[in-house]
Amino acid sequence: MKLPRDVSGAQLIKALERLEYRVIRQTGSHVRLVCVACEEHHLTIPLHDPLRIGTLAAILTEVSVRHHLSKDELITRLFGNR
Repeated sequence: MKLPRDVSGAQLIKALERLEYRVIRQTGSHVRLVCVACEEHHLTIPLHDPLRIGTLAAILTEVSVRHHLSKDELITRLFGNR
């Protein structure tokens, strides 16, 4: 599945909440998330609109590896069939 091209940092944070990620702090335009369901996995999400495609791809790759999902399956869970 193709990566969505118009995802903002805020939209990604909202989508990651479905996988039990929670905001723990914000410094400037970057938000730190933690997932307590998967052994305290930490992510930093920039609040850019839209996120650069390479940044989005790197974040989704890290999340998919941590949750033992394929990248396509993760994109479907987070964003549905856009």
